[in-house]
Amino acid sequence: MPIFEYTCQKCKKTFEKLVLSKNQPAPVCPNCGSKKTEQQFSTFATSGPSAGTGGGACAPSGGG
Repeated sequence: MPIFEYTCQKCKKTFEKLVLSKNQPAPVCPNCGSKKTEQQFSTFATSGPSAGTGGGACAPSGGG
């Protein structure tokens, strides 16, 4: 289940929301209660000591 980032069109605050279904209505702003929220385009981050070095933590490296 992805977490999406939203911006409130009324108070301009940004917040995150766990989305259980893509048919779910837009969330209410937790700051001001407005229903006028807009989903933002957000990128994902990789984890690990340094992204892009091929040393990911998804699988063991073997050997042994």
